[in-house]
Amino acid sequence: MKAMILNEYGENATFTETELPQPSVKAGHVLVRVAATSVNTVDTMIRQMGQENLPISPDLPAVLGMDFAGIVEAVGEGVTGFAPGDEIYGCAGGLMDLQGALGEYILADSKLIAHKPKSLSMREAAALPLVAITAFEGLQRANIHAGQKVLVHGGAGGVGHVAVQLAKHSGAEVYATVSGGEQAGIVEGYGAIVINYKTETVSDYVNKHTGGAGFDIVYDSVGGANLTNSFEAAALNGHVATTVSMVELDLTAAHFKGLSLHVVFMLIPMIHDYKREEHGAILTELAGIVDSGKLTPLLDEKTFGLADVGQAYDRLTSGQAIGKVVVEI
Repeated sequence: MKAMILNEYGENATFTETELPQPSVKAGHVLVRVAATSVNTVDTMIRQMGQENLPISPDLPAVLGMDFAGIVEAVGEGVTGFAPGDEIYGCAGGLMDLQGALGEYILADSKLIAHKPKSLSMREAAALPLVAITAFEGLQRANIHAGQKVLVHGGAGGVGHVAVQLAKHSGAEVYATVSGGEQAGIVEGYGAIVINYKTETVSDYVNKHTGGAGFDIVYDSVGGANLTNSFEAAALNGHVATTVSMVELDLTAAHFKGLSLHVVFMLIPMIHDYKREEHGAILTELAGIVDSGKLTPLLDEKTFGLADVGQAYDRLTSGQAIGKVVVEI
């Protein structure tokens, strides 16, 4: 099969087209003909940092690409619920010893996939798995329910735009921070109230939208140093969910508010072979939400083919992309 591989890691690492053996189907797995794969921040981090700085990076030569949508070619022994010809999507490779989706075929654990939303194209479906599972897990762990006030930091980002829509779907009153311009229009289109973090201070928008009480849930898809803003914005005994917590931080503010901090690292099932079936179940539920019209993936305007993988990765790292960057195989 045709695939794009990395022969080295680093800032200037380039993808090389090569021919690799087509994976053989095995028990508990499905062989998938890949139609599209999306680029996530963690993919670009692996490309740049490699095993020395990011131990989840695959051995070289490496086939990256975690997210994908495609068609089942063959099913292994013990697999139920999937058959050749099924259109599926998932996040099942591209790290450690799991071959990624930057090739014509991928061998995927059947626990990590689901039937793709019927209303989406392959390109659209490939944009969802990692960010949508991440958004879903964070909101569920924060015990989201109708009537709450939810703030999403980075509302037009990969995880953020899904968190905004899922929070609305749950019946919450949703607010989202953006830098203005096109991002504001995107968030408003999802039914959220826009907060421009460049022109409004945390205390300003907390007072304006919550009467000073704070938000019941803050989903911080920016994380890092921004967590201090999340602690300030959260209500007493509120919840803060974040996707980026690799930072030294003073938790005093969180302590005196009695906050619950939820760190979401959705790669755990893939890395540790731990409760992988939960990801398949989440993807199945998400497909239903998509087909009900309550969740729409945001895709960047630029299109890329398999040979353009390097450009696709550069597009994401440039900060110019608005929406998910997708590579069509």
